[in-house]
Amino acid sequence: MSAGEKAKAKTEQARGKAEEALGSAVGNDRMAAEGQARKSKGDAREAKEKTKDAFKH
Repeated sequence: MSAGEKAKAKTEQARGKAEEALGSAVGNDRMAAEGQARKSKGDAREAKEKTKDAFKH
């Protein structure tokens, strides 16, 4: 996994998790859903990069 893509994935995951928690805390369902979606996008990016790494070796 390239360092840049790994960093993007971790950033998206962290930002999404924080946004989801904040949305839940203030009762903003839309913000919580957007945070969950961003976290899922980060998870998917990380999985894609791990798959690419597996085929390189």
